[in-house]
Amino acid sequence: MELGLKDAQKSLTVSQATFGHKFNEALVHQVFIAYSASLRQGTRAQKTRAEVAGSNKKPWRQKGTGRARSGSIKSPIWRSGGVTFAAKPQDYNQKVNKKMYRGALKSILSELIRQNRLIVFEQFSIEAPKTKLLAHKLKVMALTEDVLIITNKMNKNLFLAAKNLHKVDVLDVQNIDPVSLIIFDKVVITADAISKIEEKLA
Repeated sequence: MELGLKDAQKSLTVSQATFGHKFNEALVHQVFIAYSASLRQGTRAQKTRAEVAGSNKKPWRQKGTGRARSGSIKSPIWRSGGVTFAAKPQDYNQKVNKKMYRGALKSILSELIRQNRLIVFEQFSIEAPKTKLLAHKLKVMALTEDVLIITNKMNKNLFLAAKNLHKVDVLDVQNIDPVSLIIFDKVVITADAISKIEEKLA
């Protein structure tokens, strides 16, 4: 399978098994949801009446005061009392097998190629970590939509330059994920990153 290079008059040979994979919508959806869920912290925490600090003594006697009966200052209906159905820390992680995860990435990358959303460069870099330089480079190449840039190793100049661009992100091959590949309109990737992905998903 051949992929044309945007910045060179030649093509790159890639694996049909990796970049010509049939799109599996159900698998991609499952992995997308699982990955999104794993990003949730789940650190909410409230105290029940058993966990609130305070005395267990009955505030006043049951009868004869004229007030409503009460058995504990920790009651949920009291100010500073416990919470009736207290939220507790929760782990939102979902199990995804390695084979499923790799299959989802293959499906997404293959679909990006079919939709002409994957743009391959032999080299993609800028001379200095300047937002202006990266913005100009993208504009010249007509990449004005949401753009994800993937390099073999983290390019510090690109990473720093992209931080001030609202809809541009930079990742290296080790940190690509299904959510980022899907939500960006265009994915710019270098030839050596393609080779690294083939090794990773083989």
